[in-house]
Amino acid sequence: MNKYIITHEKIKMQNREEQDFIVSALYNQGKKMIEVSLTPPDEDSLLGNIYIGRVENVVQNIRAAFVKISPEQTCYLSLDDLKNAHFTKKLSAKKEIVAGDELLVQVEREALKTKEPAVTANLSFAGKYAVLTSGNRRLGISSKLNKEQKAHYKELLHEFDTDSYGLIIRTNAASVADETLIAEIRSLEMEWSQMRENACHKTCYSVLKKARPAYLEDIKNQREGSVSGIITDDRGLFETICTDYGIHPKQFMTNGSVPVPVDQFQVPTISGTADSLTLTYYHDPMLTLSSLYSVKSSLEKALREQIWLKSGASIVLQHTEALTVIDVNSGKNIIKKEMRENLLRINLEAAKEIAYQLRLRNISGIIIIDFINLLAKEDEAVLLKEFRTYLKDDPVKTDLIDMTRLGLVEVTRKKIKKSLRDSLKMN
Repeated sequence: MNKYIITHEKIKMQNREEQDFIVSALYNQGKKMIEVSLTPPDEDSLLGNIYIGRVENVVQNIRAAFVKISPEQTCYLSLDDLKNAHFTKKLSAKKEIVAGDELLVQVEREALKTKEPAVTANLSFAGKYAVLTSGNRRLGISSKLNKEQKAHYKELLHEFDTDSYGLIIRTNAASVADETLIAEIRSLEMEWSQMRENACHKTCYSVLKKARPAYLEDIKNQREGSVSGIITDDRGLFETICTDYGIHPKQFMTNGSVPVPVDQFQVPTISGTADSLTLTYYHDPMLTLSSLYSVKSSLEKALREQIWLKSGASIVLQHTEALTVIDVNSGKNIIKKEMRENLLRINLEAAKEIAYQLRLRNISGIIIIDFINLLAKEDEAVLLKEFRTYLKDDPVKTDLIDMTRLGLVEVTRKKIKKSLRDSLKMN
């Protein structure tokens, strides 16, 4: 079962100066880092925040508007996201949007390199089992649920008022009773209703909702029951996490004559089962949490350009401004007598490692992969099928587009947060 590790670590930046980061990382049972996020302790992330923004200008030829969410911060807004937008100030009844309009926007992508943050007028209110959307007013159901489950949720939720919002049922919904799901949706309904009411009385640039810390969002986005424990060596972070899981601050100390801090809690994860999540405050003066999980060496490996595979083959990752290129090299691993089988085996091994590296390094945008040329069309079909299976484990939307006539595989991965390289300001 996977565990989340949250700790502080000093990491050398490109300019060779050390900077303190909050490292939140997911590890599997073998203590292998699966994904990682780096956040400076004093950085106030915009991602997920909801503001009353003011339109500065509209550029029709690129179907975009530039919206200020504060006097200093301008963001990019696609005009395709304006359906059912909630305006608090509308200057033109004829035009969909003009300079000077004020509307509710949510930051959906951090600033990346030279690009400003991106905002959307389609607000999302995410729960553990469902997401309410203000703009897209349809019922969506996770593609990871089976046909019977999808039919069940369509029947269960037909009574909800999707004229004023949309719903997305998450994979985690299958692990809880219908009553729990419905209660969460009602809570999200109330949140959206209250926000619309409050927005009428707020001024431009007001923050209507501040997103939770990144490490809490990362934990929430994991599949229900896939994480057995959360461990941190920071007492303040430990108490914040415990509070997020419904533990009252009074429980942080024992009730004896000499109160002692409580270092571990068990909280239920899946309704109606014995499964639980262990929250642990780690403090061992002989061995730091970072050393126990080899955080620094895992990060160093995650920044290497070349990765060696068990077979002796390797993959090389190279980044450009527009895309990421990944090259698969066979090395000296090919046995001529079994060349076809060996080529497929190496490519399958590389595909699994590439899917892992995309998630670990948080590589997004366009990714072009040059696998070793295969000797049969059937083998290409096998490779693409298996690669798609590996990519499905990624919680970030990742699509295998196709293999080109030149044998290059095209993949896209949704841009949400900075990559590991960008977090460390590496070229």
